[in-house]
Amino acid sequence: MNGQRIGIIGAGSFGTALSKVFIDAGNEVQIWAREADIVDQINYHHHNPAYLPDLELPKELKAVKTLEEVVQNQQLLVLATPSHTLRTMAESIKPMLKGDEVVITVSKGIEQDTFMTMSQVLVEALEGVITSDQIGVLYGPSHAEEVAHQKPTTVVAASYSTRTATYIQNTCMTSMFRIYVNNDVLGVEIGGSVKNIMAIAAGVIDGAGWGDNTKAALITRGLHEIKRMGVQFGAHTDTFSGLTGMGDLIVTCTSEHSRNRRLGLEIGKGKSLDEVVEGMDMVAEGVKTTRAVYYWAKKHGVEMPITTAIYQVLFEGMNPVDALNDLMNRDPKQEGLQDIYS
Repeated sequence: MNGQRIGIIGAGSFGTALSKVFIDAGNEVQIWAREADIVDQINYHHHNPAYLPDLELPKELKAVKTLEEVVQNQQLLVLATPSHTLRTMAESIKPMLKGDEVVITVSKGIEQDTFMTMSQVLVEALEGVITSDQIGVLYGPSHAEEVAHQKPTTVVAASYSTRTATYIQNTCMTSMFRIYVNNDVLGVEIGGSVKNIMAIAAGVIDGAGWGDNTKAALITRGLHEIKRMGVQFGAHTDTFSGLTGMGDLIVTCTSEHSRNRRLGLEIGKGKSLDEVVEGMDMVAEGVKTTRAVYYWAKKHGVEMPITTAIYQVLFEGMNPVDALNDLMNRDPKQEGLQDIYS
């Protein structure tokens, strides 16, 4: 396939990393940044001083200051903004679209109040201009710091159309950024989003010094909890054994690059959520996802004890030790598939 014209909306760490990958894949790439100084730094000095400052960006990368510039005449648009701003951003660019673009997001989260995944948000926000078959997501175990420096990474392109997912794969894959296709969009999104809640829990475990046994239990039962939610969304359980389930869960719960784990780490050491957020310069998506998934589970009567515990720690001021004691002293259970569907 000949190189495609790609516009990336959002020059945060992951959007910046992807701009380099997509150019390496032979595409013509533009990136939009909200801050004018970042645009100038990318264009004239080939660095993004706010995110990944040690990364030398390709001279071919063009940064732009207006949404019109990054949207016009593109074949593929990538929304790399925080999940809670995705709907507003999609509505902003909707009048600028021709209608034949493929639109994907790398944002991970569940929308507050509607409980929609990010692809569902795009389908609704872009209705009448872009069809669901033109929408996809790119998810997987992929910290920007490692993607940017060409450390071998594997991710998943998922779409409501196999043709679109394959187009993303063919357009964006490189020798160091391998892309698999999956048509279970909602399963991919549930796994890639809810794992951020589990990463906060993993950080709490590290901060409190509870050890490897505790974290192994957290990751295993966390995956079970993700599967339980996925089943309610109609996802395939096999998806959660893949890159956007177990793969993403492992890397986010264990990596020093994980913002969500870092947030949990500080809370485990005794800080409040407000204190930790004030000291962070990047968004930890798991905070908003925790709130959304907690209320979704309550509404649908789905038991998600780890999510509930993290919600109580983050938003109700529960001591992490008390939350762990509550989890350890729940009624005895039997492990197995019946636990997912119960």
